[in-house]
Amino acid sequence: MPHRVPRPARTPRPSRPPAPLLAAPLLAGALLLAGGCAAPAGGSADRAAAAPARELSAAELRAAAVTDAELGPGFTVTVIAPGHGETGPDGGRETADKPVCQPLLDAVAPAAGPAKAARASASPAPVSAVPYAETDLSVALAADPSGSLYGGLLGYRGDRAARLQAELEGLFAPCAEFSSTAPPPPADRSRGATRTGHRLSRNDTPTPEGADAATGFTLTNESGAVVLAQRAVMARVGPALVVFSTVGVGAEPAPVPDERVVRHQVAKLRAAQKG
Repeated sequence: MPHRVPRPARTPRPSRPPAPLLAAPLLAGALLLAGGCAAPAGGSADRAAAAPARELSAAELRAAAVTDAELGPGFTVTVIAPGHGETGPDGGRETADKPVCQPLLDAVAPAAGPAKAARASASPAPVSAVPYAETDLSVALAADPSGSLYGGLLGYRGDRAARLQAELEGLFAPCAEFSSTAPPPPADRSRGATRTGHRLSRNDTPTPEGADAATGFTLTNESGAVVLAQRAVMARVGPALVVFSTVGVGAEPAPVPDERVVRHQVAKLRAAQKG
């Protein structure tokens, strides 16, 4: 739910080639999306007794991104330059047919600059999914290219991360099936709007050591002949969200995000918050 699976997650958009989340900022509503939220059935409990964590600056959040050296041989981490892969201020806003599902789309399809601010103010969600700082990254796995991850670290003020994750927990029932309409791309206004069907489902996801809570979900994009699926895990670490996602095409399901990557990222972010 929740710039981006996360960037809202930033969770990447299933309708486009895989891109870093977070969302996303839910994944952010998901994306989009993140107190004391109760553990969902098959989900993970919120660790209310976790030690307080400080808010990191944008530079500190970027420095807290896991590196390939920390993950070990076979992993290649790329920290995405700010603005890379974003829809841009003229990219338009995809609109959900069910207003309650809008934060999910906003999280997995984050916008840049003025458009992002406008998106946040227009969202019907009680908590803005837009973080004050965000770092996006991709993690390539040499042994399994299809399992490569796209993710983001999203910093929020106060208890917004917890409240956003609680919002995401409330989207599984009303947004199990919904549709959306997207305007044509800026480069080709002659194309008509695109209508897309989506399915949202929960995945059993244990809470990584060091995280306060975690939520796993899969969001599909069924606009064409081939169904795209984005599988994401969103972990809350103090006032920040860690979102990682993978993408599946057609009969190939989206792989489970590599738990080693998630675990190392959560641990590094928690250590930075304690520093």
